[in-house]
Amino acid sequence: MAFSSEHDDEEVMSEINMTPLVDVMLVLLIIFMLTVPVLTQSVDIKLPQTDGELAEQTPEAVTISVDATGQIFWNEKPLDKASLATRLTDAAEQSPQPPIHIHGDRAASYDHVIQVMTGAQQAGLTQLGFVTETSR
Repeated sequence: MAFSSEHDDEEVMSEINMTPLVDVMLVLLIIFMLTVPVLTQSVDIKLPQTDGELAEQTPEAVTISVDATGQIFWNEKPLDKASLATRLTDAAEQSPQPPIHIHGDRAASYDHVIQVMTGAQQAGLTQLGFVTETSR
């Protein structure tokens, strides 16, 4: 049996017809365009006014620096070890306690930095962190 051109119309089509898909998408687009403005409407209400204060604010962080010679700085002002203990105790008594940021010089003796950490711990400070630089 030979194939003729008359039977070409009866063959199965292997391509997807995109026209119905585009029609459905356009209908959905129109539906969404009509419903979105309805969903964004809100009720106009007047909220009550209060005289209350803002929530508790965190205190400013304290920066303690230790240079290569072991000199201690409190927010960039030089300080001796006796004054450091007093200031750490005062900071520990604040409510809420300020966070303590320790800047230790790379060439500083490890002992000097540990003394600052120990003093902060003995004073009762709980928020203690080290500040470092990223290498480039």
